[in-house]
Amino acid sequence: MSLLSSYEGLRQEIQRLAQENEELRRLVQLIQENQELKLVLRNRGSSLGFCSSGLLAEVAASPRPSRRRTIKFKDADRVLPGVQAEESLLDSNPVIMGNPEGRFHFAIDRGGTFTDVFAQCPGGHVRVLKLLSEDPANYVDAPTEGIRRILEQEGGVLLPRDRPLDTSRIASIRMGTTVATNALLERRGERVALLVTRGFRDLLHLGTQAREDLFDLAVPMPEVLYEEVLEVDERVVLYRGEPGTGTPVKGCTGDLLEVQQPVDLGGLRGKLEGLLSRGIRSLAVVFMHSYTWAQHEQQVGALARELGFTHVSLSSEAMPMVRIVPRGHTACADAYLTPTIQRYVQGFRRGFQGQLKDVQVLFMRSDGGLAPMDSFSGSRAVLSGPAGGVVGYSATTYRVEGGQPVIGFDMGGTSTDVSRYAGEFEHVFEASTAGVTLQAPQLDINTVAAGGGSRLFFRSGLFVVGPESAGAHPGPACYRKGGPVTVTDANLVLGRLLPASFPCIFGPGEDQPLSPEASRKALEAVAVEVNSFLTNGPCPASPLSLEEVAMGFVRVANEAMCRPIRALTQARGHDPSAHVLACFGGAGGQHACAIARALGMDTVHIHRHSGLLSALGLALADVVHEAQEPCSLPYVPETFVQLDQRLSRLEEQCVDALRAQGFPRSQISTESFLHLRYQGTDCALMVSAHQHPATARSPRAGDFGAAFVERYMREFGFIIPERPVVVDDVRVRGTGRSGLRLEDATKAQTGPPRVDKMTQCYFEGGYQETPVYLLGELGYGHKLQGPCLVIDSNSTILVEPGCQAEVTETGDIRISVGAEAPSTVGAQLDPIQLSIFSHRFMSIAEQMGRILQRTAISTNIKERLDFSCALFGPDGGLVSNAPHIPVHLGAMQETVQFQIQHLGADLHPGDVLLSNHPSAGGSHLPDLTVITPVFWPGQTRPVFYVASRGHHADIGGITPGSMPPHSTTLQQEGAVFLSFKLVQGGVFQEEAVTEALRAPGKIPGCSGTRNLHDNLSDLRAQVAANQKGIQLVGELIGQYSLDVVQAYMGHIQANAELAVRDMLRAFGTSRQARGLPLEVSAEDHMDDGSPIRLRVQINLSQGSAVFDFSGTGPEVFGNLNAPRAITLSALIYCLRCLVGRDIPLNQGCLAPVRVVIPRGSILDPSPEAAVVGGNVLTSQRVVDVILGAFGACAASQGCMNNVTLGNDHMGYYETVAGGAGAGPGWHGRSGVHSHMTNTRITDPEILESRYPVILRRFELRLGSGGRGRFRGGDGVVRELLFREEALLSVLTERRAFRPYGLRGGEPGARGLNLLIRKDGRTVNLGGKTSVSVYPGDVFCLHTPGGGGYGDPEDPAPPPGSPPQPPAFPERGSVYEYRRAQEAV
Repeated sequence: MSLLSSYEGLRQEIQRLAQENEELRRLVQLIQENQELKLVLRNRGSSLGFCSSGLLAEVAASPRPSRRRTIKFKDADRVLPGVQAEESLLDSNPVIMGNPEGRFHFAIDRGGTFTDVFAQCPGGHVRVLKLLSEDPANYVDAPTEGIRRILEQEGGVLLPRDRPLDTSRIASIRMGTTVATNALLERRGERVALLVTRGFRDLLHLGTQAREDLFDLAVPMPEVLYEEVLEVDERVVLYRGEPGTGTPVKGCTGDLLEVQQPVDLGGLRGKLEGLLSRGIRSLAVVFMHSYTWAQHEQQVGALARELGFTHVSLSSEAMPMVRIVPRGHTACADAYLTPTIQRYVQGFRRGFQGQLKDVQVLFMRSDGGLAPMDSFSGSRAVLSGPAGGVVGYSATTYRVEGGQPVIGFDMGGTSTDVSRYAGEFEHVFEASTAGVTLQAPQLDINTVAAGGGSRLFFRSGLFVVGPESAGAHPGPACYRKGGPVTVTDANLVLGRLLPASFPCIFGPGEDQPLSPEASRKALEAVAVEVNSFLTNGPCPASPLSLEEVAMGFVRVANEAMCRPIRALTQARGHDPSAHVLACFGGAGGQHACAIARALGMDTVHIHRHSGLLSALGLALADVVHEAQEPCSLPYVPETFVQLDQRLSRLEEQCVDALRAQGFPRSQISTESFLHLRYQGTDCALMVSAHQHPATARSPRAGDFGAAFVERYMREFGFIIPERPVVVDDVRVRGTGRSGLRLEDATKAQTGPPRVDKMTQCYFEGGYQETPVYLLGELGYGHKLQGPCLVIDSNSTILVEPGCQAEVTETGDIRISVGAEAPSTVGAQLDPIQLSIFSHRFMSIAEQMGRILQRTAISTNIKERLDFSCALFGPDGGLVSNAPHIPVHLGAMQETVQFQIQHLGADLHPGDVLLSNHPSAGGSHLPDLTVITPVFWPGQTRPVFYVASRGHHADIGGITPGSMPPHSTTLQQEGAVFLSFKLVQGGVFQEEAVTEALRAPGKIPGCSGTRNLHDNLSDLRAQVAANQKGIQLVGELIGQYSLDVVQAYMGHIQANAELAVRDMLRAFGTSRQARGLPLEVSAEDHMDDGSPIRLRVQINLSQGSAVFDFSGTGPEVFGNLNAPRAITLSALIYCLRCLVGRDIPLNQGCLAPVRVVIPRGSILDPSPEAAVVGGNVLTSQRVVDVILGAFGACAASQGCMNNVTLGNDHMGYYETVAGGAGAGPGWHGRSGVHSHMTNTRITDPEILESRYPVILRRFELRLGSGGRGRFRGGDGVVRELLFREEALLSVLTERRAFRPYGLRGGEPGARGLNLLIRKDGRTVNLGGKTSVSVYPGDVFCLHTPGGGGYGDPEDPAPPPGSPPQPPAFPERGSVYEYRRAQEAV
């Protein structure tokens, strides 16, 4: 036996032996054919290896390498696990699949970095292989290469790469791929043109008009997918029977429609030919109301195909659901991605003889079902890769754990995917990926920016993990390519990763091991920052060791990953502790125990193929065909026959499609769904009746009504029995059972588990001796006491102290999670604990919000999510607030502190307070704030406060909606509560609050509340949300003690204060370096001429500032007065924007700032002044003035463009986007909400279906942005044609004073409100008015543009912005919920 000290030595030894043995010579050829394989052998104690010529000869002479003796000599000496681009045959614990048929079945997950191949071979055994997804020096396509290698190994015959593979022995290929996702993220899809109804050319650019990041002044937004737009002369509207209209047509929903303008195919032909001449071959066709009447889209599609377009995506076919914006995005994504996918599929086919003609090739779709290769489309492919993992754990962990609900936890390098399974897949039907909203069934996979490659920072006394990632290149510091310090580095420093368990593929030459030294060096730089803060900061403390710093970052990363899991489960009324944590992915095993412990889970399940679970899921998945169509029927007995007929027709379509794929009827099952919602709400649920059999009072397909009520109650906490239920869509999901199932061949234990080595791992309290086991050597029944490490070829599993791992009879690892050893946390500042408390405090506010949203009844709170929940310290100072609605930031703190001062000792256990008065910290009257003081045993005063503020749709006043454009006193705006005990001694004061809500009716011209039932229900929901907050803080106090929790409330406020002081110092230092004074000022005007003046004085040594609004105009007669709380909210918003990164938004933000606001001014009016316009208009001007003083950016549109429409039977309110201001380095975004609002606008199809209007135009107002080196964003043009008599009210600004430019940039255009009467007369309505409108009248709104930045004559900036690291693509229902919360 020869000692081989290097790879080259191994090659020479094999070459020498091959000269003596013909069979071995063939093996050498095979090795040479795969030069990219890094054949490294290791002995138990070193990275060297031993190999005998006898073993080589035995391997070479075998017709097929035996399962226990592979061409990688696995059993002689264990190969270094995890080698990239190599076979890694997990044959020590074989898996048998049923129905082998004597042919191969391949399941392949082509990820962004690695491709995993799971192959069922003839005879039933399994081979698993992992290789690089991109390795152009060695192969063209990774899945084809993986198949080639396995066929070569199994057949013992060399298969050259340059020849198509023989498919005679291949039965099926199943694939999940990130091709579509990557094309979307990197914008590398097909060139596409959008064809859209005239008047809507910019509709998909405008989208919902909400911005992605509230506090980024540059307003980064994803670019649209299309290259050109053609407006098509065609128009269909809903039929309302007006005089002079023609014969209606009937849509597939049953709705009647009027064809106002037939499609002009003649005029379109030449334009389409022009697109072809410019090289565009793919089209997306998106017409208004095509979801129900698709003839115009079909006519245009036929013409385009006749002219030679290679791909035409009709929105009515891509996803026939109401709402043109997401349907249009879906059609564009389909046109953009499907040709890319088809090219990939064609290239894949060319690697096989006959182009896979006789092989079943299936691709995983986003909904967790497989689809034939030819019908795999772009809009259904974006979650193709992650979906396999969900199917994998649903088919394994859920079954093994006896049906206990499972949380999937897939932690990779840059992100973590979280999902849930409890017997059926949880789907969402509209979600965003890479900024594109898709209407398509998708598994609810929530992706968060926390992975092994997440970067570590210490910022203003806070440990921060991510969202920035090191990526694959340069990767973490330990990769030896100069990368930043990451979570992986922290785990390596703690001894939780073993460099010897990784291949020598790192460094510039990709031939070195992981570098613990590089990790330590990079982390030491951060530790210096930490310890400098600890020794020189506001609360001097002992420095931390390097291991303590690393441990702190790991704990903070764990807490960051717990938040989406809590949100995902609690959003649907589930307890996270009742779940099993199914851990997979390369990095998850190091964090699983800690995550489960933090969530109260007692079991972690790690599948034996956890590193390849997505490929395994593909092997176990079923083939799915779905059919769906829109509907607008009420769910009542009179429509049940129609619903059954439509479901039967869709079921027949699904069955026929699956039979055409070769499935016998016995292997086909179908499930019917109805998309139901309460009338007048937008909260629709896709419900199945599979657990609710039909009754005499239900459709034959099942009792969908009972299923809807049960799920609504579980998710939202109440039902609305008197409200009719509406069917939005009918859907059938057909499933062809694949017949492939695992039959587990269990490896029995043979004595106690063998310890491979001992190592030192760091845990709380210090290093501990930690045994290392190899998963391949463990057998059924082996039990491993923590701490220990379990290593397999793809991951490292950390079993923490107090936990016990057990090998199940299927060869998986089940970890029983024990209680954490008690640790003492003192009141003194600990930056690690501070970061954890920051997450915990925010989580409390978020969970309060979930309870409020679930239990409220009004549309404003339940669906528009116009609310905030917050936690306050004993002095009423804000600690945490969620969501971050700009106009609520800091305002509730004023409310709570007013109550403390006003009531003094008159606060008792069981009291709950209600307030909305502007002089008591209110913003405007519809925002009702409910405050609960919390008492603790042994304390005479409240120890903390919780509060929730919700926008009530009506609380009385002179107009419905309580937002009159022409109010002059506070009483005209609705019911007023200064300090009202809503609950006293634990009793809800329903009679007293009812009387107060009706009180405005006593004032001439006013009405009491117009919706008392919703008011009372929402107030109860706010009380319930506060109670949840009390419970959660109580649990925190129980864990840490009252003194510690209160201390950290103060510490987290001090942290925000420090971040703002750092920003003010940096700003002052920058001005001083340029010889500029430390005082800045700005002035702007409201349209009535009222000045808003600001002077800011910076104290450089203290990092503080005085914001002095002296000289601001007096209180005005109208309603533009802004309560003091509004100015403070605007100031906190601006400070957060100027800091430029995430900081806790709490009382501390204002600690370095002294604010001077003259009493009696428009910014601090008298108690009886009208204020509704101040909340929505003056707040924007305050922001413009503050940002102007700091020179941060030019003015944005400075207006919310409030439009209200109503009559006796309907009311509608919207705010409309405009242009954003340009800044140093960026052009202003066009057509977006800015600063103090971020409201989503009603989809055009919903608007026209619910209200008597036709939206004639909604497009950018080109040229309205101010000129400059960086251009201001354009405003929009929006035209509404009225179909009924109604009262139109507008409340707008920037109709007189233009949004300013900065540094020589020109101002943006003024806004303009026009009313075009039916007779052609055009009237300028001015900025604020109410006017009666009649059928045929048109309201034309021109919103302001943003100001320009820099001299327009300066050289234009180079195309594109400086390269920025891509923003992390979060996704899933938790992300969508947060986006919706911030779109208010």
